Amino acid sequence: MPNTLTLALSKGRIFKDTLPLLKAAGIEPIDDPETSRKLILETTQPDVRIIIVRASDVPTYVEYGGADIGVAGKDVLLEHPNAELYEPVDLKIARCKLMTAGRVNEPVKTGRLKVATKFVESTRRFYAQQGQQVDIIKLYGSMELAPLVGMADRIVDVVDTGDTLRANGLVPMELIADISSRLVVNKASMKMKHARIQQFIDDIRRAVREQNND
Repeated sequence: MPNTLTLALSKGRIFKDTLPLLKAAGIEPIDDPETSRKLILETTQPDVRIIIVRASDVPTYVEYGGADIGVAGKDVLLEHPNAELYEPVDLKIARCKLMTAGRVNEPVKTGRLKVATKFVESTRRFYAQQGQQVDIIKLYGSMELAPLVGMADRIVDVVDTGDTLRANGLVPMELIADISSRLVVNKASMKMKHARIQQFIDDIRRAVREQNND
């Protein structure tokens, strides 16, 4: 729709943390995404709609024009290093850390490490910068299991409180990146709908400042 702004969001923490920022910009979904089965949500702004996608798909939807704007965690964006996107605003929400982790009191291992993660690109870059060769095992969840069953020496995952790691006998080790959610914008949309998107960016940027008392 040529005059409509489409915003890609994922359910869960990012959606909940984004809602107050959208509300401050005068945008609220008419349907509750937690109870509605709709994947396209109309909002209180007639020219703004929200689409619900997987968190890992947000950069793809925005890059390929399925959405004009999206909200994605920096951990997800780091897995799309060559995506043709603008990243104009750090929303300072859904903060966590991307870290390596391993077993408590693990003996020093010589040779190549086996690292289990779903963050393949970030893991590859991190260890390459360390000059360390690793074998990466791609998993989509329950990363903590991999060292416990002897499948991997390390994991790379997002860490919030660290409780899950500790509960499974693991400890965070090296920081790869500080993570927060970012506003991303399709480059073609920025040209075609520049005034409307710039207004949206300015409204969100103001909401972020107010929320953080900057």
